[in-house]
Amino acid sequence: MDGNGAVTVFIFGAGYSGSAYGRLAAGRGITVHGTTRDKQKLDGLRAAGITPHLFDGSASGEMMAALADTTHLVISIAPGPDGDPVLEMMRDAIASMERLEWIGYLSTVGVYGNHDGEWVDEETDCLPVSQRSVQRVAAEMAWQDFADTIGKPLAILRLSGIYGPGRNAFVNLETGRAKRLIKPGQVFNRIHVEDIARALDFLAERRQDGVFNVTDDLPAPPQDVVEYAGSLMKVDLPPAIDFASATISPMARSFYGENKRVSNAKLKRAGFAFAHSDYKTALSRMWAQDNWH
Repeated sequence: MDGNGAVTVFIFGAGYSGSAYGRLAAGRGITVHGTTRDKQKLDGLRAAGITPHLFDGSASGEMMAALADTTHLVISIAPGPDGDPVLEMMRDAIASMERLEWIGYLSTVGVYGNHDGEWVDEETDCLPVSQRSVQRVAAEMAWQDFADTIGKPLAILRLSGIYGPGRNAFVNLETGRAKRLIKPGQVFNRIHVEDIARALDFLAERRQDGVFNVTDDLPAPPQDVVEYAGSLMKVDLPPAIDFASATISPMARSFYGENKRVSNAKLKRAGFAFAHSDYKTALSRMWAQDNWH
């Protein structure tokens, strides 16, 4: 988006992905507001150029004033068993936002569920397996119904496994958290947080609606990523562990129950170019630039 004074961004959930987008927009002179539940994160948001608002269900007067001036709304808060918290708490306030031009909702490729390693795209049926993915599908539908009701374009961004500075295989190897779980045939897609920010920016500028997979070009076994990072760091790798006998958390095990290759062709057809098209390109660049911490 250009940096004219007419554009104001509000991010519900200015966490890892949301704040990356906020930093990108603020860097071009766009007014950006973002919420957090954690007082400890207020200074970090300010440093990123984001005006912070504490939000855990009730909105301050300052937050309501910011919403009234917002043109681009981004939702990056996970739903729960009682539905989408932003819609549940702020539906009327958002419906009354006279300047609102576009809504972006950050979802997950987990909504597709398991497809036994086959390719999926935005037209593929959602067959969510985990409870969190079932809740995501419901949240997507609720936001779509709401956007249709108020007559605003909604882009749903389905994200694959997020990595970037501070969250990557280098950090996991350095801290001893890296694992090489071997499950034959298992692949995952990934996405660098910078490309999430850039995709949001791209879709917001165009007031684009629809569902878009925001994911890399190279679905790959998870151990391949650890091994590639280790080759760059020149460190010893953790031992290979057979997935069937591994001791891992129920959540981690549920991730491995969803095996698919996710296509990003729709977003590319719209004109978007990924800066980090695959994990090898991204990890090589992060290592060379020493910006992985």
